[in-house]
Amino acid sequence: MTTDWRQAIETQRAEKDQYFGESRHSPLPPDEREEFDGLAYYPIDADYRFELPLERYDDPERVVVGTSTDGEREYLRWGEFRFTVGGENVTLQAYKSDPDDDRLWVPFRDATSGEETYGAGRYLDLEPETHRTDEGAWILDFNEAYNPTCAYSDRYECPLPSTENWLGVPIEAGEKAYH
Repeated sequence: MTTDWRQAIETQRAEKDQYFGESRHSPLPPDEREEFDGLAYYPIDADYRFELPLERYDDPERVVVGTSTDGEREYLRWGEFRFTVGGENVTLQAYKSDPDDDRLWVPFRDATSGEETYGAGRYLDLEPETHRTDEGAWILDFNEAYNPTCAYSDRYECPLPSTENWLGVPIEAGEKAYH
């Protein structure tokens, strides 16, 4: 296995830490930026990186997802990923906000949510340029799992993972809880 994907994740993490600590657009409240010394992450682990086909739905269903501020957002349930993690078979739904968009959004909660990771769940964004293999499989890499902006400040509204994407197994990869 090459280390290029590992280096890409390390670079993403360093860039995100710099943005959070230095940018005036950081989701961190201004009074927290000066003391900010980086987000907490699990070590990068190849066991949480999967190359999977998307079982795409013939007729994607519109679903309403609740938000962190008791609002609602609408998405298309585009397809599902089936895989085994921690010895357990799991399924995760992939969503799109626009049918013409090429990217997929995979929000999830797992057994670490509320303990080691943000209680409301984490996200994966899958971009076709960087998360597709030459054979057409999607790269579902939980090392890239990140917290929504509402994990850092109440001024943000974030869509919450629906119960169909609540996993009973721990996903000990990606970003940990803030503070």
